[in-house]
Formats: sequence, structure tokens, C-alpha cells
Amino acid sequence: MVRYKIGALSRPAFRWFYLGRVISLFGSAMTPVALAFAVLQVRSGQHLLGFILAAEILPNILLVLIGGSLSDRYRRDRLLLFSNLGSGLSQSGIAAIVLSGASPYWLLPFAVSNGVWSAVTSPAMRGILPEIVECEDIAHANALLNTARSAARIVGPPIAGILVATLGGGVGIAIDAATFFIAAICLHQVHIPSHPAVGDSSIFRELREGWSYFRQRRWIWSITVAFTLMNAVQMGVWQVLGPILAKVTFGSSGWGVTLGVKAVGLLIASLAMLKIQLRHPLRDGMIAIAISGIPMFVLGQGYALPYLMIAAALAGAGSTISAMGWDTSLQQAVPKSILSRVCAFDEFGSYMMIPLGELFAVPLADAFGYHTVATVGGIVFVVIALLPLTDRLVRRMTPGDLWKLNQEGNAELSGSLQG
Repeated sequence: MVRYKIGALSRPAFRWFYLGRVISLFGSAMTPVALAFAVLQVRSGQHLLGFILAAEILPNILLVLIGGSLSDRYRRDRLLLFSNLGSGLSQSGIAAIVLSGASPYWLLPFAVSNGVWSAVTSPAMRGILPEIVECEDIAHANALLNTARSAARIVGPPIAGILVATLGGGVGIAIDAATFFIAAICLHQVHIPSHPAVGDSSIFRELREGWSYFRQRRWIWSITVAFTLMNAVQMGVWQVLGPILAKVTFGSSGWGVTLGVKAVGLLIASLAMLKIQLRHPLRDGMIAIAISGIPMFVLGQGYALPYLMIAAALAGAGSTISAMGWDTSLQQAVPKSILSRVCAFDEFGSYMMIPLGELFAVPLADAFGYHTVATVGGIVFVVIALLPLTDRLVRRMTPGDLWKLNQEGNAELSGSLQG
């Protein structure tokens, strides 16, 4: 019992990693609200917001596969250190532009820079856990990280909403920049026990190996395809249309509180997951994520703010269960030597349609109505989330099955290398 309570925190490397991640998460939680309302204050801001969000996600999509290969090829702790420094510099540039009142179009190159660093950060972040915690503590480590992320989302958005209404969004973004630098200092203390040796094979050959592993496992790619469509809908409706609808109804403070309440659901679910193990992580995760379509429907139907807050809280809980079930499944089932590449293909597929969702959200809303697009988006989201359950393996996969898949994968990769 004592071992389980300490879990991942018994490892010094994870403690430093966790501290840096917590600090960074609290800063980053303020940026979406601060940046969105800073851009919406300028002429044609609602159209520019979509372009800025797309400018950040596009480099991520285009380069995340390279980032995954680099993360399997070199030390993940060093890659994370450098990517946090780079993200801190990019956010500093965005903060300077917003605070100085310069043309918001100057935000675009810094948004691109953020996307580039994110392409390295995410695969390394998801791949490093099996290297800094024991295998049996991976679920516990994910629960701790999700708890911190949820707590940050509770505190960050309301503070950002207040800062927007008083000092302006640039202050919140500047705080976010500072947290990246502090996180880099923490990551400097993280030293993984070993790292892959750089072989003679090219990055592109390694990418082919990752793609081969990914496409041969239907339980992985079927869920990735679902998130391809779900993320496009959610980012277009919730991320772009959400602040626009909020601006003409309950304002930036109300939107910030809604995001904070959603984080309460995230936090409650994260705390519960510290003690609960999903019997069927893939099935339970897809059912849970389907709930995230409800707030979009409520937003589209124009229900009062309290109803939106309740729906957002439920969606937050569902998102946490889904994210933890998915990440833990990949980290337990996929061999460490190829994990970052598989995660990169998952992210590439999951993110590839997001720019279309962000770019076409406003034009579609102008053509068919903002409330109509939000309502239909919520319904479509729920249907797509439940489609992977038609796969028997997705419905019945257990934690024990995941460990068997890991052993089979290691044997397959070992045989491939010997051949």
C-alpha cells in the first residue's frame, strides 16, 4: 500500500520532471484565454484568431514525425530541456507584441515557432515516462500529471480572464514565458539512466519502421482516426467559435470561468484515477471522451451559463479518463525503443485536420449560423467518439493484454533487427 501511494514520486528524476511540468502547466493554462481575447480586440480579430491558431498547429503537424524519430534516437531529457527554452523565447516574443500594442500579424511567426518546439516536446514528453518511472507506476505518473494539468486549468483561465479585463492579455502570456524557463531549469536535473544509441539508419528509415508498427495495429490507428475528426470539430467549435459566442453573451470572464469549471471536472477525475484502474482502458476512454460533445451542443443551443458550466465539468472529467486511458495504454503496450515514433504518428493523425477546423469554423458559422454550427458539431463529435467501439479489441482490451502486446512488440522488433 505504501508503495502505491508513493508510486512514481519515489524516483528523483520523475520528481524534477514533475515539478518542471507543473510550473509550465500553470503558466500555459492562462495563454488560450489571454491570447484569444487580445486578438479579438483588434479589427477582424475573429478571423485572425483562426489563422494564428492554425499557424501554431501546422508546424506541429508537419514536424511531429521528425520530432518522434528524434525522441527515439536521442536523449529525451535533453530534447525537453532545449524545447522548453525555445518555447520560452517564442512566448516572450508573443508577450512583447501584445504588451507593446504592435500589429497582431507579427504574432504569426512566433506562433509558427511555438508549433516547431511543440513538435519536439510532445513525443519526447509521452516517451520519457517509461524511462523515469517503473513500468507498474506509469498509470500513477499519468494520474499525477493529469491532476497537475487539471489544477492549472482551474486556476489559469479565471486569472487570465481577470488579467484581460484589467491589465491586458500580454501579462498572462509573459508569465507563461517565464514558466518555460523555470521548467528548463528543473529538467536540467533530470538524467535518464540510458538513451538509445544513434545508429547508422536514417531518420526516414526509422520513420518507416514507426509507420509499419503503427499501421499494423488497428486498435491504435482506429482511435487515432476518430481523434482526427473529433479534434477538428472541437478546435473549430470550442476553441474558435467559443470565445466569439462568449464575447457577445457572457464575456471573457464568463468564458474563463467556464474553462476553469471544466478543469474542476478534470481535477476530480484525475484524483479519482490515482486510485482507480480502468478494466477496459480503451473502451472506457472512448465512452468518456464522447461526453465532450455535450458542451458544444449546449453552447450552440444558447443555454444559460450555468448549464454550460455543468456540461463543461462533465466533459472535463471525460477528457481526463480518455487521455489517461490512451496514454497509459500506449506507454504500456508499445516498446520504449519505438514509443515516441508511434506517439508521433498518433499525434500527426490526431492533429492533421485541426487547421481545417480552425480555418473553416468562422466561414461555416457565417454561412449557416454560429449556433447551428456549434450544435451540429457537438452531435457529430459524440457519434465519431463511439465509432471505434465497433472494434472488438478496443472494447475488450485489459491492462494485462497491454503488457502482452509490449512483450510481443519487443520480440517483433528484436527479430526485425536480427534479420
